[in-house]
This record gives sequence, structure tokens and C-alpha cells, in this order.
Amino acid sequence: GLANLPLADRATIGNMSPEFGSTCAIFPIDAETLRYLKFSGRPAEQVDLVEAYAQEQGLWHDEHSEEPTFTDRVELDLGDVEPSLAGPKRPQDRVALSEAKTEFREVLPGYVAKAAEADRKPGVPPHGSKGDDEDSFSFPASDPPSYSNGPFEDAPRREEATVAERPRTSVPVGDFELDHGHVVIAAITSCTNTSNPSVMLGAGLLARNALARGLETKPWVKTSLAPGSKVVTQYLERAGLTLELEALGFHLVGYGCTTCIGNSGPLPAKISAAIDEHDLAVTAVLSGNRNFEGRINPDVKMNYLASPPLCVAYALAGTMDWDPLTEPFPGSDVMLADVWPDAREVARTVEEVVHTEMFRSSYAEVFDGDERWRSLEIPTGDRFAWSDSTYVRQPPYFEDLPVDPVPVRDIEGARVLAKLGDSVTTDHISPAGSIGEDSPAGRWLVEHGVRKRDFNSYGSRRGNHEVMVRGTFANIRLRNQLAPGTEGGVTVKDGEPMTIYDAAMAYASEGVPLVVLGGKEYGSGSSRDWAAKGTSLLGVRAVIAESFERIHRANLVGMGVVPLQVDSIDLTGAEELSITGLAEPLNRGELPQEVTVSADGRELSARVRIDTPKEAEYFRHGGILPFVLRQLLAMP
Repeated sequence: GLANLPLADRATIGNMSPEFGSTCAIFPIDAETLRYLKFSGRPAEQVDLVEAYAQEQGLWHDEHSEEPTFTDRVELDLGDVEPSLAGPKRPQDRVALSEAKTEFREVLPGYVAKAAEADRKPGVPPHGSKGDDEDSFSFPASDPPSYSNGPFEDAPRREEATVAERPRTSVPVGDFELDHGHVVIAAITSCTNTSNPSVMLGAGLLARNALARGLETKPWVKTSLAPGSKVVTQYLERAGLTLELEALGFHLVGYGCTTCIGNSGPLPAKISAAIDEHDLAVTAVLSGNRNFEGRINPDVKMNYLASPPLCVAYALAGTMDWDPLTEPFPGSDVMLADVWPDAREVARTVEEVVHTEMFRSSYAEVFDGDERWRSLEIPTGDRFAWSDSTYVRQPPYFEDLPVDPVPVRDIEGARVLAKLGDSVTTDHISPAGSIGEDSPAGRWLVEHGVRKRDFNSYGSRRGNHEVMVRGTFANIRLRNQLAPGTEGGVTVKDGEPMTIYDAAMAYASEGVPLVVLGGKEYGSGSSRDWAAKGTSLLGVRAVIAESFERIHRANLVGMGVVPLQVDSIDLTGAEELSITGLAEPLNRGELPQEVTVSADGRELSARVRIDTPKEAEYFRHGGILPFVLRQLLAMP
């Protein structure tokens, strides 16, 4: 049970908590926690403090601990746990390793069929552009959008296809041929598991065994290794496994967010061109925690999450069209079982090469940086240079903020800025990836002297509201039903197509409040605060949807945007809307239950998703930030 679960494994599970639907995953503090703290070089007085504090606060766990009270209990037979992957497009799409080939063949026709549906020119991926050549000089996209025609979070489409009917498109590329399902990226990456000694050393031992049996990484696979810390690099070297991993192409590329967040870099030009020209449904295998379509690389449609050893295995196989348990590696007679490291050998290697002094020596200089870091010019003075930075700007949240909150008003004469479908994610609302030169955000950067190659990404410019508000609803895969036949941040105002940002600013100049319409699961995906901040800064007063992801719903309220839930949306988006019944209960200090939405003479009832009295208080203040500021000003 828990007592036998190493802390590194607990951290791996906890790091996946958003992917299995929780805000956080909590493991109690116990003897294993203290053992790890001591082992990783923490001072004895700190370890003693952790133990004493945990026991005093009721956070300590041992065989004498009182059983906590849970609202729900899930029973799991550990004997049912089996090796698995997740994919091809959502973390929750678990695939047993024994069924990986079968599952791949079942979903593949859907990906190939989508290509046939798309009317596109050679050199342009389905449903949008890959960007321009200069992107390789800037930071790659951290959350590129989806290739899929369906909702971003839909389960992968399965279609009836026998083994003989599996789509094949063998494309010669130099000395090899590419086909659907070929693994073009195999990456040991992500903070989720790259500091876990058992799987990292397991990957190295598998590489050693594979080399001994004459196996090689397939030439079309782009490989990379991004350890979770320099300690990992040290114990791989001490175990003599660094050279083995490098021999299979798994070279150190750095520490931090790499392929798991889309920083895979471009594929070799010939491979990318072949994929593009023939619309191949190629795959990536990575040890990350998110695999939404398009996130890993714009050339790759199908992404599978796997352990570090399995990433090495699939680099050797070069294809998802392979049964790891019953078939040899393609082109050989070697089975995965022949090279898979024995659990006792992994445990013995961990014990032999992972030592306390590694943590002490590595952490002792963790804040020093290298020569390049130390040579950076550091600004001086008491105030930040707001006017000069394109990364950090003073936001407008407190401009002209009265000392006391003004009464809440109903929404009158509103127009719809965007009408969206089901499963619109926070990535659709506020992309974190590359910035297009002809986008509102790109134009702002150019106007402020930033070259295209220095644009960086939306994710890197989250401290600049000027960039982020212009990037809101600017995802190039977003489909606004007000502008049919288009993709990206496009809407229609007064019959004219324009960017969503430009339309929002035009409405603001006219004093017109805005509404966004959505379907089911509005705001799913990453818990990205800018998805709510940007919505508010565009002048959106309400979002009407059939259901909301809970964190994004709370974030909307926290930014003064009211979430309204309806059974179905029978609106075209061209109507002028009024929302009444909101102000009166809020101004009385009550929670509003329902409001009336009037649309050109028609009325519908909507449930107000301000769910708690504290949320109502935030909303009365115009959001959580004005609320906190007023609380501080009121302190004696």
C-alpha cells in the first residue's frame, strides 16, 4: 500500500492530478517523506520540523493514524494495474500496452479520413497554417492548437477497419519510407517523471540492453532527453548509461519544459515535407502528461504518453503499428521482453548510483547560474521600467477604481462577440503558443520595435496585458459560428469580418457590453487564468454556455464576468441581448439563482453560476482583484 510507495512515484502521481480531474493530489506525510528529505540532503532540523508540524496538524500518517473522512471512496485492486499508454489525443484515453496496436488501428482511419475531408493546398496542414520559417528562431509554440475537426476534448474517433484495411501511404524519404503511424518524435521529457530514478535509470538500462542486441533507433525518429534536474544527469553518468542513451539518439537537450509543452523543435525538412505533402498521420511518444492534438508538434496528429523506458522502446520500433508484447521489434527477432530491465536490477542500480551528496552539491549552487546568467545586465532603481518592457506592463485592473464598489447593474443592449461550440478549452480562449506576425498581438509587438524572431510566445508574455488581451480568442483553430467558413480569432460586426480584438475595441468605443456563447464543457483543459483575464479585458460581461469547467467558471467570476448556464442555446448570435434579474439580488447581498435573457423579443431563463456567497462578494466588487485591494485599503 501507501507505505511501500516511494516518494518519487507519489510525486509522479500527484503531478498528474489535473489530468485525472482534481485540483491537487495529496499524499500524507509519513516516514517515507522524511526518508526522502534526509536522502536529498535537507538539514536535520528541517526534517525534524516537518515531522513535528505534520503530527501537530494532523497531517502525519502511520499505522496508528485515524482514518480520514472522505466524501467518496474509489477501490483499486493493485493486481489489475497493467502497463499502459495514453492517447492519441487526451490524457484520459488510457490504452493497455497489450492493446496498443489494436487501438491504434481502430482510431487511425479517423485521422486519415479527416485529411480527405480537408480542402487544402500542398504545404498547409489541415485547418490552418504551421507558421513561418522564422518561428524556429523564436521560442516554439507551447500549446499549439488542434488538427481535429471535432471538439478539442472529444475522445478519439473509432471507425470500423480490419487489419487488411489499415490505411497505408508508404512515402520514400531518403533511405527509408514513412507511413501512417510512424513514430517521428520519441522524447523523454516533462516534470512528471524525469526526476523519478526508477524510470529514468530503467530507460538507460533498456537502452544498454537494446544496443547489446544490435537494435538501433529508426532513422525517422527525432529523439531527445530532458532530465528533471542535474541530479538525474549525474546518476545516469555514474551508472554508465549516458553514452548508451546517446547512442540511441537520446542526447541531453536541457532542463525544463521541452517536448511536453510543444518545444520539440521542427522535424527534419524532408520528413516534414513528406508528412505535409502526403498528409501522413504520424505519431509522437513522450513521457509527458498532456497530449492534446497539435500540442507536441504541428506535423504530428497523434500523441501518446508513455513511461521513459517505453519512449526508448518506441524509438526502436519506429511505429505505433506494433504489438510490444507479442511481436519482435520491426526488422529484428528481438522482443521487448528480451531488453526490458529486470525490476531487481533497476532497484539495485538506483541504490548504487543515487547518493545524497548529489543533491547537496547540485542544490548548493542552484541559484548561482552559469557564466551567461551571471553576465546578464541587471536593472537598478526602485521602480520597474514599465514603459520600456514588452514583457511586463502595468495592467489596467485598478485604473479609476472607486474606493467603494458601485452597485451591480443588469446587462442591457449587449452584442455577441463569439458563438462557440462544445469543449472550447482555455487553449482556444487564451493560446500559449507562437504569435502570428499579422495577428493583433504581433502587430502590437512590431509597433513597439520587436522583431518577428523575438516575438517569443504568448506564454512568455503573460506579464503584458497588451499582448494577452490581443491574443484572447486568437487561437488559429478557433471556429466562431458568427463567421462561418473561417478559423482563428475572427468575428463579424455590422456585417464586416474583423478580428475579435478589433471588434471588441470597436464595441467598447460605442459603450456596448459583450457576451460570449458556448456549448458544453466551456473552459476545459488547462486552468489558465488568462482565459478569464483576457475575456474580461475584451469587455465581455457574461458567458452563456450549456456547462462550464469548474476552475474556469470560478476564474470568470473572479474577473467580474458572470457565467450563465442554459440547457441549450437557441440563439444565432446576431441578436441584441439584455440580461435582467442579476443586479437586484446581488445588491441585496444575496446569491442570484436565475436571470432572464431577452433576445430581440424572445426570452429564456439562465442559471447564474455564481455558486458561493464569497464569489458573490467578489462579483459585487468587480472581481477578486478589486476586492483584495479594497480589503487592504480598509485595514487600519
